[in-house]
Amino acid sequence: MDNGFQFFDIILFAMIAVFLILRLRSVLGRRDGSNGGLNDVFDKLLNPGKKADTRKSANDDNVIQLADQAAEDTDDSMEEPVDFTPETPLEAGIAAIRAADPGFEIGEFVSGARMAFELILSAFACGDSDTLKPLLATEVFANFDHSIRQRETEGQTMEETLVSIRSAEAVEAELDGSEAQVTVKLVSEQVHALFDGDGEVIEGDPNKIITITDFWTFVRDTKARDPNWALAATRSLD
Repeated sequence: MDNGFQFFDIILFAMIAVFLILRLRSVLGRRDGSNGGLNDVFDKLLNPGKKADTRKSANDDNVIQLADQAAEDTDDSMEEPVDFTPETPLEAGIAAIRAADPGFEIGEFVSGARMAFELILSAFACGDSDTLKPLLATEVFANFDHSIRQRETEGQTMEETLVSIRSAEAVEAELDGSEAQVTVKLVSEQVHALFDGDGEVIEGDPNKIITITDFWTFVRDTKARDPNWALAATRSLD
């Protein structure tokens, strides 16, 4: 009799187990390999650097990705080159020089011209031809050197004090073949005087500061390895 009850209990528990399995399957559904779930969670935990799958499903065909499109438009607009059309002959000349020498910057050039102006004036007054030679074009150096030799022959001395450079700006620029030419207008305050062998003033005034406007033209062969510019011409306003 007890054996009969035990057999009945086993059948009852088996029926309950089958019912629970069927119930769970109806709630959770069947896994066919295309669903997410625990596999996705473990994949993220085991591979934290792995990007999420961004493939679109059939239900996403009508969804417009506004954020992505906006980002693409922004990238495209940032990559578009900015057109620059020179408006003056000076701008056109600078653009031509930069095309031949991409490292050319007009601001840096003018700063260098200011330093060259001070150095050349000082070297000329002191009669220092060795300092002048690498800074001047051949013809200009010949004229400067001749003047220095003439002063020495006649026993003259020169006083040339640069008090200040009030302004410096590029006024002309052009590219002639491979030769770049830039003219800088320099307005300076100077003390100029020339003395004879007896110390008498024969030109200028050692006690007077005068304002002088100079136009210095510098040249450089853009195809040459030497990056230095040379003074090729000078003129002053009377």
